[in-house]
Amino acid sequence: MHGNAFDPIEIPAQVWDREESREILKSRDVAGLFNLAVKYSGATQVRISTATGIPQGRISEIIRRQRQVTDLEVFERIAAGLGLPDHARMLFGLAPLDTASPTGDHGGEHQEQIEELTARLEASAVVDPVMVMILTMETNSLRLMDRRVGGVAIADKMRAQIAHIEHVHRHAVRPGIRAQLAHVLAETSSLAGWQAINTGALADAWDHYERAKAAAREADNPAVLAYVSGEQAYVLMDLGRPAEATELLQYLHATHRDRIPPRLRTWLAAAEAEAAAILGDEATCRTALEQAAALLPDGAADEDMPYLSLDRHHLARWRGNCLVRFGDPGTVEDLRSALAGMDGTYNRAESALRCDLGHALLAGGEPEAAQPHIQRAQQLATMTGSRRQRKRIEELSRAVKRALN
Repeated sequence: MHGNAFDPIEIPAQVWDREESREILKSRDVAGLFNLAVKYSGATQVRISTATGIPQGRISEIIRRQRQVTDLEVFERIAAGLGLPDHARMLFGLAPLDTASPTGDHGGEHQEQIEELTARLEASAVVDPVMVMILTMETNSLRLMDRRVGGVAIADKMRAQIAHIEHVHRHAVRPGIRAQLAHVLAETSSLAGWQAINTGALADAWDHYERAKAAAREADNPAVLAYVSGEQAYVLMDLGRPAEATELLQYLHATHRDRIPPRLRTWLAAAEAEAAAILGDEATCRTALEQAAALLPDGAADEDMPYLSLDRHHLARWRGNCLVRFGDPGTVEDLRSALAGMDGTYNRAESALRCDLGHALLAGGEPEAAQPHIQRAQQLATMTGSRRQRKRIEELSRAVKRALN
């Protein structure tokens, strides 16, 4: 019954007429769809993976509801791989393949689709600037919670927020409201991308940033587009591709230079310095840091960029993070200055800063002084669920123990 891994998956046509299947399709329940394929065609996870182009490990996570599918292109691949007929595709929110007769013999389905689409359009029609403001405030609240407790603690809230914004945006008609919703979607997806980076889910992070970039383009907001594209460079850094990250950041700065605020230009330059430091290119790193310092405006934030907090203390931390890799003697003082001026609500950022300071002290031959900073970094990384930080902290902890023994 299971067949070869490369055989097409054949689910009996009558399955799609069952109420259970219709509800699965309407709610875009991908785990439910995969379970239908297992139940009615005997498909294995390997066979589903081959049919849809989704890695088998990710198929397993989706079935266990540990991973969500949000990308339209992936929904298309799933529909094609499972052989959804046109009336099932339409319930799944996709266009029919046979445009001449999209519902085949399912005339009632056609009417139901019309009614459902009409209802969705009417629901989105009530969205006004006040509702957009509320969605924006909810995203900003999630951003503040993320800084304090990390993305793992608010993962369900994030998924619900993105799904809600996507739903009303997809069916919004008025161009002005669509643009505003696209702006909120870009910022929210970018936040989800950074949370995914911190948990090590780099494929998810990439998908979030692709969604964020598409939304930023629709919003016609060069600042948001430059920022989310710059954050995507961190996926490349964590994949061990710092040369490509550096090239991307340099391109973004050159392309958007005249259309984005100075604080964002500072951020792009500092991110370029970090990528160059990972690459081992000290000259480019120092040049980018000097550029960032020259561009930095007064204050810590701009009202129209709630996603970006950057002042001289943040930049000192960034400088220390970069130059510790080159044994710069001024690194420790940069990092101590940054720690003294840090807002106590940035728990994940403090974890990274203490990790950098511990690294700098260890490199300077002071393992005893490094130890409490690394221990505090470990506590904060655990509290915020940052696997990204914990991996580095564990390496530094082992190095401190070796130095003390």
